[in-house]
Amino acid sequence: MSRPPNYEFQEWWNEQREKHNDLFFDKSENPSLLTVEIQSPTADQTVEKERTRSARQLSWVCLLKFQQFVNSFAYLTTAFISLLRTANRRISTSESPSDLSSLRSGSRLYRVIKAFLIIVVLLLVFELVAYFKGWHFSPPSVGSAADVVDFVELVYANWLDIRAKYLAPPLQSLTNVCIVLFLIQSVDRVFLVLGCFWIKFRKLKPVAVMEYSADSENENVEDYPMVLVQIPMCNEREVYQQSIAAVCLQDWPRERMLVQILDDSDDMDVQVLIKAEVQKWQQRGVRILYRHRLIRTGYKAGNLKSAMSCDYVKDYEFVAIFDADFQPGPDFLKKTIPYFKGNDDLALVQTRWAFVNKDENLLTRLQNINLSFHFEVEQQVNGWFINFFGFNGTAGVWRIKALEECGGWLERTTVEDMDIAVRAHLCGWKFIYLNDVKCLCELPESYEAYKKQQHRWHSGPMQLFRLCFVDILHSKVSLTKKANLIFLFFLLRKLILPFYSFTLFCIILPLTMFLPEAQLPAWVVCYVPGLMSILNILPAPRSVPFIVPYLLFENTMSVTKFNAMISGLFQLGNSYEWIVTKKLGRSSEADLVAMVENESEPLVENTGLHRSSSESGLAELNKLEMTKKYGKIKRNRLYRKELALAFILLTASVRSLLSAQGIHFYFLLFQGITFLIVGLDLIGEQVS
Repeated sequence: MSRPPNYEFQEWWNEQREKHNDLFFDKSENPSLLTVEIQSPTADQTVEKERTRSARQLSWVCLLKFQQFVNSFAYLTTAFISLLRTANRRISTSESPSDLSSLRSGSRLYRVIKAFLIIVVLLLVFELVAYFKGWHFSPPSVGSAADVVDFVELVYANWLDIRAKYLAPPLQSLTNVCIVLFLIQSVDRVFLVLGCFWIKFRKLKPVAVMEYSADSENENVEDYPMVLVQIPMCNEREVYQQSIAAVCLQDWPRERMLVQILDDSDDMDVQVLIKAEVQKWQQRGVRILYRHRLIRTGYKAGNLKSAMSCDYVKDYEFVAIFDADFQPGPDFLKKTIPYFKGNDDLALVQTRWAFVNKDENLLTRLQNINLSFHFEVEQQVNGWFINFFGFNGTAGVWRIKALEECGGWLERTTVEDMDIAVRAHLCGWKFIYLNDVKCLCELPESYEAYKKQQHRWHSGPMQLFRLCFVDILHSKVSLTKKANLIFLFFLLRKLILPFYSFTLFCIILPLTMFLPEAQLPAWVVCYVPGLMSILNILPAPRSVPFIVPYLLFENTMSVTKFNAMISGLFQLGNSYEWIVTKKLGRSSEADLVAMVENESEPLVENTGLHRSSSESGLAELNKLEMTKKYGKIKRNRLYRKELALAFILLTASVRSLLSAQGIHFYFLLFQGITFLIVGLDLIGEQVS
């Protein structure tokens, strides 16, 4: 039996609820159910404040994100407009006589690239028409298209037949040849890296039979052999003081060392400055001579040859050579000369280069990767296992007897350092490379200077190979050394490398986009080059973030190296032209001044002579620079071959996008952008 409802309690409860509505309220939507919730007034206000604050914070976050987006968009827009203005300015100023004269040298290769660009653009237009007509998905055949009235479809059907039967097979054959060469060169690179790891793991390095103490005053002077130090230079206005000071501060008995300043400058003002610097050090008691040639025949080789013909050279046993931008440490001779003791068949001790401006811009960082691998891996491995490598032309010490025995300096190529190294090797002399002895120098900071340097470095070896090939075959060295010189030193590393780099990535890859019957595997485009880039960057671990720009830039430089290789091999254009690499004087001038001031021995009676001479020399230098400031305007340039290849690769990337080839598309896109950046001279030093 159910209990009767209590109406009195219900009426009392309703009165209390209306009276205290802020404490008790009903949230139920069902009137038959009674729900009671107790809420504090303070907690309600806090919740409302938190809700208001959260909404306000959300609004501020949205506004901040919007502001960041607007700032990023404005920055990208400004950068793009600045890029367009820079390109427009360089295009409008690229028709100067100096630019035109420099452009004529590579006109043959440029004409070929330009014709290739025209063909590629026409093929892209044709493929776009076929794509929008649906022929990519259902390609017409010659038989079916003959019954169709559409002339364009008939032409496209015949084009498909021609490229499948006649164009793709030879392209595929060339592709296979380049892939084989690429793999051979990659295997060589892997073996070099493994050899370097073995040297590091076993801690192998040349050992000298003696060492010089740091205190040379208490030692017998006769224990120090006679050393000739040579600094060849030509119009080295920016760096002559630093190199002369570094050499004159060598910790070596002064009566056992003679410094030759071999000046080939045709600038009278620079000659005056160098003469004044030499006189300053002569007054300090340094045995230093100034030599100047009236006729600059043979460039650097002719300069060194002329200096070695002096009568007093016969009194010296060794000669150390430094370019004008090099700064050897005070103990350079003490660290290199001891290796000649007890090694009568040793001709050369080569040291490593260290760069004072390797972090100056992107171009110098990429150069540092290349040269770090060259010294850490190539020179060290070849020096340890076969006692032969190419002389780097500077920061090395030669035995004068070895130079004379192999014929001395010859003027027949633009790589006189490699020339004399090969001839000394054929005469049976051995070389030693010291990776732990470093000599400061400067990297070219502008793309123009770097390009000219690379052209000389890659045309000269082909000149030398053509001249000394018969001498290698007739030499008395072992068959193994002959094979190493011909196949590895010259063919693989000097000829095949620039050939396949340019042909494979700048010619074949774009063509395979328009001739899809010829296949270039993705592992050739991406994976193996990426692995080789990782190996190249190991000696410079700080440069790991630049591995992708390094890979793309090396492919971009292949056009310069290929052009230089062809011109040197067939004696084309300006292959024998020697252009001095432009320096900016980034070497550590303050360190040299500190070294001079910290010398314990007084150099001259008048202690103020050095400072006064230095200040007067700097004042005179500034005055001469101001007089010549407006004579030659320094500016960035445009590079036609690189720009043409940029448009070829970007055009091919559009074609690959139609075929949905992912890796090929991205590689062509970024490689084309890299060519565009280099062609607009945006990678190195920027002149406002």
